[in-house]
Amino acid sequence: MNKKLQKNDGNIVLNYKNIKHKDQRIGVFVDAQNMYHSARNLYKARVNFKEVLETAVAGRILIRAITYVISTESGEEKIFFEAMEKLGFEIKEKDLQIFAGGAKKADWDVGLAVDTIKLADKLDVVVIVSGDGDYEPLVEYLKINKGCRVETVAFGESTSSKLIEVADEFTDLSRDKKRYLMK
Repeated sequence: MNKKLQKNDGNIVLNYKNIKHKDQRIGVFVDAQNMYHSARNLYKARVNFKEVLETAVAGRILIRAITYVISTESGEEKIFFEAMEKLGFEIKEKDLQIFAGGAKKADWDVGLAVDTIKLADKLDVVVIVSGDGDYEPLVEYLKINKGCRVETVAFGESTSSKLIEVADEFTDLSRDKKRYLMK
């Protein structure tokens, strides 16, 4: 039976949770650090963001694709930033924070959350490319308060089970490693 249909007491009922259509306006928000570390730690590989974006968009109307990145003093990540821009991503960049004692902080959770909330009224679908469970309250907020369909895309082994549960759809990149990873 079609995944978009469910049988209920002999009647066929649409499962709206799984409906994608070409007229949906979507925004794709990529937590680059989360995806980079997941691919590296799980597979000793890099993410093929071209394929990830294509999967996330799924033939729908892309309004914005934003990737959130961290820059270091060495600047070695500039090539990555340029490649992401060529794919159509807007780059939001912040410096790596290094604290006294050597501790480092490199996350964009709040920035990504604020951007999705600001843009939600212009979108039908928000796609969060990350497995970080910290996004769970954001997903719930976008669904309940903004009426958005929220999809998540990440590697299943490093994705919060709660994030998978609250999202309208989860795409597990681990199911097609050849497509979504580069050595």
